[in-house]
Amino acid sequence: MRNAILPRLKGFSFFSTLLLLVFCCLTSVANRVEAQTNAYVTNLSQKAVNVIDTATNTVVATILFGPEFIGDQPLGIAISPDGTRAYTTHVISDTVSVIDTATNLVIDSIPVGHGPAGIAVSPDGKRVYTANSSEATVSVIDTTTNTVITTIPDVPSQAIAVTPDGTRAYAVVGGRTTVIDTATNTVIAAILNGVTAVAVAITPDSSRAYVTDVVFNRVFAVDTATNTVIATIPVGLFPQGIAVAPDGTRVYTADRDSDTVSVIDVDTNSLIATIPVGLHVHDVAITPDGTRAYAAGDQLNVNSGVAVIDTATNTVLTTVAVPGFPFEIAITPAPSPTSKEECKNGGWKNFGSSAGPFKNQGQCISLVEKRSVSQRLQLK
Repeated sequence: MRNAILPRLKGFSFFSTLLLLVFCCLTSVANRVEAQTNAYVTNLSQKAVNVIDTATNTVVATILFGPEFIGDQPLGIAISPDGTRAYTTHVISDTVSVIDTATNLVIDSIPVGHGPAGIAVSPDGKRVYTANSSEATVSVIDTTTNTVITTIPDVPSQAIAVTPDGTRAYAVVGGRTTVIDTATNTVIAAILNGVTAVAVAITPDSSRAYVTDVVFNRVFAVDTATNTVIATIPVGLFPQGIAVAPDGTRVYTADRDSDTVSVIDVDTNSLIATIPVGLHVHDVAITPDGTRAYAAGDQLNVNSGVAVIDTATNTVLTTVAVPGFPFEIAITPAPSPTSKEECKNGGWKNFGSSAGPFKNQGQCISLVEKRSVSQRLQLK
């Protein structure tokens, strides 16, 4: 294709050539964005991670783990902000696997604490946190070296999430939510809430944490400024996984025992929709543009899969067949711009922030400027 195009450029004016090169570059960026939007699903029965292309809603890869993982399923999963790495926990071997999302190959294995379950990546991609359920600790991994750099004690936890501003981590289990200062890797607060908390998600502005309670079928809204519970919202039966929409307006829970996904309005902290999905859903994740929710679940190992939900109508569009026991799910984020030039001439449409796709060029440039200031401060 390249050899066929280049000879034709000889007859073009300089301006025409420039336009063609710009078009090719923008097309390349657009293709890169689409290629990066995949859903990664841990599968307990297959002892694998299934990769779903969200553009076609088909399984495009199945990532198997080496012989050292026989009998040890991947459990939790998280993806780096740049979308290049996926991290999965292995609760029996006490390790974290590192997956290269370009090749969908396992490229490293990191020893962590005992019984790692939940996992989260910091907004800058430099740290990974694992909730070590068997020893009440959190392991902190340096993603440059893929080694544990510290272990935070006295953190009973099954799930963990990092605030989008990167300043706090919230770890939950049972009736306790532990708040960690990520700058010092120390516990700064403990919130007593549900009887059995199993999942946590945080709004894009870092102002609230939402925690599920599987015993009383409810969600707690936590004000992160005061670390107090400000609302209790009833949802479906056994709410297991939880996710916040990229624009921060909605919270979604995977209600395992009622085969539903509940939708919470963040402004009112009230239940506004209950979506039947026909699966015992264990987890839910939202696409970067906020238009789709993906809920992973099983039906007693029959017709297991991932339900694809239209968030505008709160209806199931299709179910992607995934044999086995689909458990946790994470979706590659929208890529972020690295320079102001990438934001111009409509380029902002190809990027996004933790709050979702940009609405205009100004938002895109603003994010680049804020990151530039932050980097200068870190160098001082």
